[in-house]
Amino acid sequence: MIAALVPVKTLATSKSRLLPDLPREAVARLATAMLRDVVAALRRVPALSRVAVVTPDAVLAQTAREAGAEALLRDDPGLNPAVERAAAELAPQRGDGVLVVLGDLPTLTPADLSRLLEAIEVPGAALAPSSDGGTSALLRVPRDAIPARFGPDSAARHRAEALRAGVRFREISLASLAVDVDVSADVECILRSPTLGSETRAALEGMGLCAA
Repeated sequence: MIAALVPVKTLATSKSRLLPDLPREAVARLATAMLRDVVAALRRVPALSRVAVVTPDAVLAQTAREAGAEALLRDDPGLNPAVERAAAELAPQRGDGVLVVLGDLPTLTPADLSRLLEAIEVPGAALAPSSDGGTSALLRVPRDAIPARFGPDSAARHRAEALRAGVRFREISLASLAVDVDVSADVECILRSPTLGSETRAALEGMGLCAA
């Protein structure tokens, strides 16, 4: 069994690097739309048995439920502790795996997610890097094959953890997972993507950032 987990911060603190280019209300609207698109893509992957969002934000928890995901409304202990606690809850059996996908990947496609799921050698870990050296998605079977090390340069840190643990590790570059939206240049990049999710595109259109 493999569960998908999407960790997201509060709307009040998310995507701070998009400010002051966008007002806080617009940033919150964009973050919500991206989450809907990520959940929609995950729910279209047959190999995933569960799709859950872990967040300290009640509004985002409700958004997750409306999008068809489970909502784990939890206090915010930090990104990596939140991932580990939620993973233990979603994948309680020793052989269960967890796919962690960031909530700011609005060009994500089910086909690329399936490619990542197929790339892993069990037991082990597989990773899809972002273009800035981060980790857009991390698959671990079992769920604790390596520790979660999300943050700056996390792709390298996940590789190092796999080497330290002596587990099999695959890294696969996937176009729809390459850009996570952190700064205004990322918004310009996703607008050129043919796989941009409908919710995100509509939100950007509403802000006048792309043609309707």
